[in-house]
Amino acid sequence: MIPAGWTPPPEFTTRPVLEGTVGMAAATHWAAAATAMGVLERGGTAFDGAVAAAFVLHVTEPHLNGPGGDLVAVFATADDPTPRVLDGQGPAPAGASAAAYRDQGLERVPGSGALAAAIPGAVEAWLLLLRDHGTWEVGDVLAPAIDYARDGVPAVPRLASTVATVADLFREHWPTSAALWLPGGRPPRPGEVVRNPAWADTLERLAAAAQGRDRAARIDAVRTVWAEGFVAEAAVAAARTPHRHSSGTDHAGVLTVADTAGYRARVVDAAVGEFRGWRVAKSPAWGQGPALLAALAVLDGFDDADLDPGTETGAHLALETIKLSQADRDAWFGESADLDPADLLADLLAPDYVAARRALITDEASPDLRPGRPGGRDPVLADLALAGAGIGGTTDGTVGEPTVTLAGETKGDTCHLDVVDRWGNIVSATPSGGWLQSSPTIPELGFALGTRLQMTWLQEGLPATLTPGRRPRTTLTPTLVLDDDGPVTAFGSPGGDQQDQWQLLYLLRTLVGGYDPQQAIDAPALHTTSSPSSFWPRGRVPGGAVVEDRLPDAVVAGLERRGHRVTRSGPWTLGRLSAVGIDRARGLRWGAANPRGMQGYAVGR
Repeated sequence: MIPAGWTPPPEFTTRPVLEGTVGMAAATHWAAAATAMGVLERGGTAFDGAVAAAFVLHVTEPHLNGPGGDLVAVFATADDPTPRVLDGQGPAPAGASAAAYRDQGLERVPGSGALAAAIPGAVEAWLLLLRDHGTWEVGDVLAPAIDYARDGVPAVPRLASTVATVADLFREHWPTSAALWLPGGRPPRPGEVVRNPAWADTLERLAAAAQGRDRAARIDAVRTVWAEGFVAEAAVAAARTPHRHSSGTDHAGVLTVADTAGYRARVVDAAVGEFRGWRVAKSPAWGQGPALLAALAVLDGFDDADLDPGTETGAHLALETIKLSQADRDAWFGESADLDPADLLADLLAPDYVAARRALITDEASPDLRPGRPGGRDPVLADLALAGAGIGGTTDGTVGEPTVTLAGETKGDTCHLDVVDRWGNIVSATPSGGWLQSSPTIPELGFALGTRLQMTWLQEGLPATLTPGRRPRTTLTPTLVLDDDGPVTAFGSPGGDQQDQWQLLYLLRTLVGGYDPQQAIDAPALHTTSSPSSFWPRGRVPGGAVVEDRLPDAVVAGLERRGHRVTRSGPWTLGRLSAVGIDRARGLRWGAANPRGMQGYAVGR
């Protein structure tokens, strides 16, 4: 039922909500969704399907994620509806400290180059999930990715344009990247078949390493080879070869084989909040997940009629609430030794604190960074965050998408996948990092290292200060929604700082507005750019708001009257949400996916 005052959802959407009994998969690239569904068709679980799909995404969207990157996933099993978080966010290497980087003349962690590389976490995490919750062997889940890497995939337009943007960087400074991504001396054209034989060889060697007395031992053998064997050795050798960084200067990375050998992914309890009687599960505060929970807590105090993001009031409330929750994120989130994430979450969601944050929202847009005092603590923001207004703060439709200059500046995007099976296993995952434009390609392996350390600061005394052994405060933030009986929805989106902003719109439209999942995904999106970017060079646009052109002119004009600095991004530009879920009442699984970019799909039966 649509609440009074809400914009009615469209009668027709870009595609239907899929329904079936076997399972559903949705992803930012159709090949990944199809791969996951193929696994479900052959009796695999949602976890088998997600792992197979993830390795396919390395091949089909290498400008958005890679094996050298990281991931966060939230999941629940058919036997246990308790939401868990798969933490594939690697920490900083032992040699990566704020003081060491300042000694190299840096004031920010670069946005590209091996100094920005955390210990790679994605592959290790996927293998952990496969071991503990999957049923397939390593070789079986890697087979689709091996085929795509060996035989090739058609380049999506964004892949082609990203390579074109970094072509001069590759030619002049990163020759190993040029050898892979500029065959014949030019970038691939959209639709042209691209291949990565080195990555296919790497995957085959990993599959061959799966030796042992049982399935768990075989998977652990692959994890060991990844962390301590030929992969680690080649990655470290490449990282420690000096190369151009986004700072415009040349540096060697600090990653060592001891770093990779000492890291293993983990599964931890999810951070859980409540909204309108639903439970929402996110990552702890080493990710940005609790910021969405804090925003939902603030908005839970408003009437349904005021929460439609398609109206002036609803859009304004969403933007102002996000600014407050992101200010707390920037002041408090990170893997701090001084603040337990569970304690921080409890303080952020405490009724008195939430009410005080809600009271800060007026009819006017605020351009200020206004972190609160959860638990009575005094907030501290990085000096560069306070000084960064307008630095790297573009507000056009490219926000959240990869952009690269000759020096290697990147604003990273990512990819996403959701899978649910017939038994009720469900997973939402956001893999990212290790983009082809992150750092020079490791020629023996066919991939690059990630740049997640750019989300740390070189100023001492902050929760997100670059510190050896600590995870950077990642933007990766998938979501599970649960009722009293367990999970009902797994969803997420690429988009860096915008991920939880676009997910907030989805939750308002589905949990309050009565929209179905596809209607919520298709509806016009918006986000704020008023908070400091998590990506180098960490700029912000005070009071900035980016909206899709399909938002009514009267709404845009109203936002501008309230003081929002509005930029129109085009009609279908913001967000790449996908979602799957469980309809227990009818015994069905459902799926929905984003039409923007014309490559994300849901499949199911």
